[in-house]
Amino acid sequence: MSVCDHQQAMLARLSCIVMRSPVLRPILDRWHDMALPDCWLVAGGLAQSVWNDSFGMDPLHGIADIDLVYFDPEDLTEQGEAQNANRLGEVFRELPVRLDVKNEARVHLWYAAKFGAAISPYCSTLDAITTFPTTATAVGIRPAGADIALVAPFGLDDLMGCVVRPNKKQITRDIYEAKFRRWIRYWPDLTIVAWDDVPEVADIG
Repeated sequence: MSVCDHQQAMLARLSCIVMRSPVLRPILDRWHDMALPDCWLVAGGLAQSVWNDSFGMDPLHGIADIDLVYFDPEDLTEQGEAQNANRLGEVFRELPVRLDVKNEARVHLWYAAKFGAAISPYCSTLDAITTFPTTATAVGIRPAGADIALVAPFGLDDLMGCVVRPNKKQITRDIYEAKFRRWIRYWPDLTIVAWDDVPEVADIG
């Protein structure tokens, strides 16, 4: 199988998992209700849906929330972000998990207080996704006609292979290790790549 065919096969499998999901599919089906700029469904809930499918677990196993990120530099207020989160919480109130809605244009305003280090403002949602803590969760989807559009700056191999690998572009070792320790309580068969086994900045291809 060629590299292109391999990638297409992984994307097709991801699409099937998403379309069977009781929490991801309803969001994609009502995407027009988002009304948020540069919006993507990303990260943990997406990866965890793949892990549940791969390990034969219930589709909702271990999923606490679904991450939705958007980019609105015209409203950097905490109140504006909270209003969007509350609005979408009402739109999707029937979902069995909560929505975590973040404006990536304002992350630099609170990042240092939460994580202890200042960061530069992101220039787009994709820019933000390239800094997500692991390569498997640095993935975003949204509808594109009858298909799904994909952003995956590190590719899909780690996501679809259930490999957790640190993306050192922004996070610390402590953040990474806290994440995978929490995850392996729910998905013990994940393959964990040690922090020291990855170069200081992962290559984005």
